[in-house]
Amino acid sequence: QVQLVESGGGLVQAGGSLRLSCAASGGTFSSLACGWFRQVPGKERTIVAAISWTAAVTYYPDSVKARFTISKDNAKNTLYLQMNNLKPDDTARYYCAAFDTGHSANYAYFRSSDYDYWGQGTQVTVSS
Repeated sequence: QVQLVESGGGLVQAGGSLRLSCAASGGTFSSLACGWFRQVPGKERTIVAAISWTAAVTYYPDSVKARFTISKDNAKNTLYLQMNNLKPDDTARYYCAAFDTGHSANYAYFRSSDYDYWGQGTQVTVSS
């Protein structure tokens, strides 16, 4: 069983930056494929970024491409999301997610249904 705890959310002005962290415990972090999702009330949870277990493959939707960067530090069992040039539309609750690939397929998975483990989320609010 993998536990995930997000941190780093907050209030920031448009154009600013935040770095989210997701600390993992209880599993083999190096074999986890991970992702960041976000959700606003009344809407579906959507992918923000995904990374393969090797960290060699990443995925970003067009809405955040060139602004957000996902990374994972196996030594610290931590997943990160660097968010630059934030926009009011980025306001949402951000969740990290993971599943254990068993060191198999080296993909960046972008569907929420692919993931087994979820954190509780951290709120990001971008003011205009």
